[in-house]
Amino acid sequence: MFQNALSRGSLDRLAVALSGLCAAHCLTTAILLGALSSAGGFFANPIFHETGLFLAIVLGAVALGNGAIAHGFMMPAAIGALGLGIMAGALNLPHGSEEGVYTVIGVMILALGHDLNRRAGH
Repeated sequence: MFQNALSRGSLDRLAVALSGLCAAHCLTTAILLGALSSAGGFFANPIFHETGLFLAIVLGAVALGNGAIAHGFMMPAAIGALGLGIMAGALNLPHGSEEGVYTVIGVMILALGHDLNRRAGH
């Protein structure tokens, strides 16, 4: 059977097909990793974080401040401000897991402030 496959070129066709799959895999992997590292570089750029924090501060000030004026309850705004402060402090940490942890904690506290603000309005 092996001799038969050799004489018909079946193993060569299989080898060519496997080589093609290998080449496709290598090219796809290189392209995907290159694209992902470029996207990772974009999202790791400090301007991305600074812009996000700026938007969070503006939206937080408007929403939480408006809620405090409307319902007269300051606790949601204070909790939201704490979250924003933690997020701002995280920008001063070296980029890495510690920065990510503090940012997520700040975002969660800010979200709690917004949720309390929404509930206080009802």
